[in-house]
Amino acid sequence: MTATQKKRLTTSAMIASIAAEGQPTQPAPFGHALVELARQRQDIVGLTADLSKYTDLHLFADAYPDRFFQMGMAEQLLMSAAAGMAREGFTPFVTTYAVFASRRAYDFICMAIAEENLNVKIACALPGLTTGYGPSHQATEDIAIFRGMPNLTIIDPCDAHEISQVVPAIVDHQGPVYMRLLRGKVPLVLDKYDYRYQHGKAQRIRSGKHAVIISSGLMTMRALEAAEELEKRGIDVGVVHSPVIKPLDEATILKEAGEAAIGGRLVITAENHSITGGLGEAIAATLMRHGVAPRFRQIALPDQFLAAGALPTLHDQYGISTSAMVAQIEQWILS
Repeated sequence: MTATQKKRLTTSAMIASIAAEGQPTQPAPFGHALVELARQRQDIVGLTADLSKYTDLHLFADAYPDRFFQMGMAEQLLMSAAAGMAREGFTPFVTTYAVFASRRAYDFICMAIAEENLNVKIACALPGLTTGYGPSHQATEDIAIFRGMPNLTIIDPCDAHEISQVVPAIVDHQGPVYMRLLRGKVPLVLDKYDYRYQHGKAQRIRSGKHAVIISSGLMTMRALEAAEELEKRGIDVGVVHSPVIKPLDEATILKEAGEAAIGGRLVITAENHSITGGLGEAIAATLMRHGVAPRFRQIALPDQFLAAGALPTLHDQYGISTSAMVAQIEQWILS
């Protein structure tokens, strides 16, 4: 194989880990964190709609079979049952795919859970473009769908390190939570930066004099990788991680964007979600309302149904791979 040839991708790349080759990973951080937490909290129960293996909830099912409920392929029933359990004093953790929760069970989450502000934690796999199996499984608009729902906290963790910390944090939060779930072998990134999840807070991971990227989810991993590559090219880019999409940490974002505006730095939002209705638009609206006007750009998925295919190819095609981010940011900075 020559240096210019790429490794041939197989069908398995459609469901491949988002970790780069050789990157440290941790298996099933959500499942392990929930099992550990359930040892201390007898009120925790787990429910899924025929997807325990594919949301890492099978670890909880094995450890606590009497506290696990397999509801079958019936997402509306899944959410309604969780609401009933919450009313009886349990803390249900509900898992399914993000497309099924947002598109199929929205009204049941809204009426049965959110309106009553019940203590249900909804953790959903395959957020954004984390599967190559086309629009039926790609939840590219889940945040846009849920942002308008009152009482619902929305969290988009970056990596295994953060997921392990988010699970106990959301149990302490009173009210419903929607968490975008990275499953299987999840990259370890933020541990290198001594990062600790703070519920409701955005945090600066690194500083930069030319631009600042405000990102969530796996795009914080990509942002940090892009910043390292851009540094080699003489471009200094900071990264602010905003795992909580709603309620947005407006104070931190206004501070970071305000400093960027004064210094003439570019503010870039990066998200594994449609450009419509997600983190980028939430931040843009916040800046407009408060009269903060830096140079502003978005890295996000396009407002369209995406193709099926191998994940690495799709991430390049739709601009959320590290190399695509580097090329785009370099163009913005130098233009």
